[in-house]
Amino acid sequence: MQTLTQDKILETLGRVRDPESGGDIVSRRMVSGVQVNERGEVLFLIEVDPQRGPKMEPLRQEAERVVRAIPGVTKVTAVLTAQKKNTMVNDPHGMDKNPKLDLPVRHIVVVASGKGGVGKSTVAANLAISLAKNGQKVGLLDADIYGPSQPKLFGVEGQKPEQVEGKIIPLTAHGVRIMSIGFMVENEAPLIWRGPMVQTAIYQMLRDVEWGTEQEKLDVLVVDMPPGTGDAQLTLAQKVPASGAVIVSTPQDIALIDARKAVAMFKKVNVPILGIIENMSTHVCSNCGHEEHIFGHGGARLEAERLGVPFLGEIPLRADIREKSDAGRPAAGSYFSDIAKIVISSVSEKSHNMA
Repeated sequence: MQTLTQDKILETLGRVRDPESGGDIVSRRMVSGVQVNERGEVLFLIEVDPQRGPKMEPLRQEAERVVRAIPGVTKVTAVLTAQKKNTMVNDPHGMDKNPKLDLPVRHIVVVASGKGGVGKSTVAANLAISLAKNGQKVGLLDADIYGPSQPKLFGVEGQKPEQVEGKIIPLTAHGVRIMSIGFMVENEAPLIWRGPMVQTAIYQMLRDVEWGTEQEKLDVLVVDMPPGTGDAQLTLAQKVPASGAVIVSTPQDIALIDARKAVAMFKKVNVPILGIIENMSTHVCSNCGHEEHIFGHGGARLEAERLGVPFLGEIPLRADIREKSDAGRPAAGSYFSDIAKIVISSVSEKSHNMA
């Protein structure tokens, strides 16, 4: 069987013409982020002018059609993304030339973890819902490209956001405006992306989504960051005008080592640390009431004290949190509500001090 390569995909896409200019979409630098996996699944972005976005669906379909005809291709996903002139023409795979974003958002809170598997996305979802319940206008960007779970957590799997005049209209659930790369690709499609592609995709979602207007800004945009502390996360921290970072960790030493790296990363780019959350802090048996510290207990609090950053609270390991999250009805219990109040108070205070 013929080996599928990015070059082969780009060669084939070179036969697709931009109806306005007549040039092919590859030479006009409209194609970026071509990804191919061993199962023959292909994913790529087509960058278009915001004003032309709604009219470009036939071009997207044609691009998928020609790639689907390549021997060995089993599935094709082409994603239209609105391109603003001069922001990415010379740097289609990176963010070096992209300016820091100026969004219609009062505060951006990034939720991060040094490693995966600590419950970061669940915390981000419940934090966003708690902020909305407290009266804030809230958005949530699922920037966890490698495992976008917010569509399931919010009960909106399978739905697609609309595009109006080149802007993507986020979905709304539980009082929160939501955007996720999970809306753009099939559930089973793996996203094995290199750092620059991750950066580009998240930057475009931030820029191209109608989070609010200058007259009606979001109070808080919660960003569910990709796990880790590599180049992708560092560059995003530099490009996203974050008001502060919330670090999620479990109490165990192996997680705290990576949480320490996350704190250092955000300090390096001058993003204030709003605090550390200890997730899965304790487990209480729903049958007998016995309390057990499966991952240890108190490690995140001690680490916060050692690093000189706030400790935001403990989240227990509870069956109802897992069950409601799986059902798309996050619990947003009192522990999340208390943390939400601390977070909004902290970012408001920091903004006031900087004014």
